[in-house]
Amino acid sequence: MATARFRQRSSFINHVILTSFALVIILPCLVLIFNSIKPVEEFGTNPLGFPNEIRFMNYYDAWVNGNYTQIFYNSMTLVVGTLILNLTVSGLAAFSLAILNPKGIQTAVVGLYLLVGISIPAQLYILPLFLMWKSLYLLDTRIGLIIIYSALNAPFATFLIRSYMLQLPTELFEAARLDGASTYQLFTKVALPLSWPVFLTTALIVSLNVWNEFLFAITFIITDDYKPISSILFAFQSRFANDYGAVSAASILMAAPIAILFMFFQRRFISGLTSGATKG
Repeated sequence: MATARFRQRSSFINHVILTSFALVIILPCLVLIFNSIKPVEEFGTNPLGFPNEIRFMNYYDAWVNGNYTQIFYNSMTLVVGTLILNLTVSGLAAFSLAILNPKGIQTAVVGLYLLVGISIPAQLYILPLFLMWKSLYLLDTRIGLIIIYSALNAPFATFLIRSYMLQLPTELFEAARLDGASTYQLFTKVALPLSWPVFLTTALIVSLNVWNEFLFAITFIITDDYKPISSILFAFQSRFANDYGAVSAASILMAAPIAILFMFFQRRFISGLTSGATKG
């Protein structure tokens, strides 16, 4: 009886804590949605509540004045390019570390690189990287930013994919070797089809990081026609500082694609993220 009461009390406390955390996230989002359909005149008298007059033209103004067609294309180009480069490199590296299991100093060097890449903030080397990119004529180019994003996300992506591949049955790879499969075929025919959940999870995480990244985008992209959504929102706020409705609508337009993508793939995302927790 005492155990049942303790469980009920613990469950109640857990629900209160989780509800509090959820409200911290949900309430600001609701205010942002309300403000995105609110006239400018109403912000002084009703900054937090539901609008008395609904104005959907804020979204049209944000789309046209913020040139969202172009910046959406820029962000999608960066996301797709980064995913292709990052998943290819990280997948091959994770396969080598988990399945081929190389010995010697190479493994230690790669592990050190991955650890340093995750631990050290990227802001520490943004100045030398800027000078290097300028000398290589990669400044103010999409491919230059794609390379940077791929390198920034490679350590985490490699660790995540490796942790998943460690759980794959070694018998499958041994049987494939006996059938004459090459190392490349082991990756493409055996490891890759079995590891698609973690690749999907990694793709969602990397996409979210690239879509929301601001510092490198505003530093390495100068031309307005190449700027992604995260940086153009900053410029939009500075040019239309008094139009809070349009700024709120622009924020919704920025967050909506990734939010919709996550809702569609959230089950695969969670399963792929936790699948490697039992073996490292």
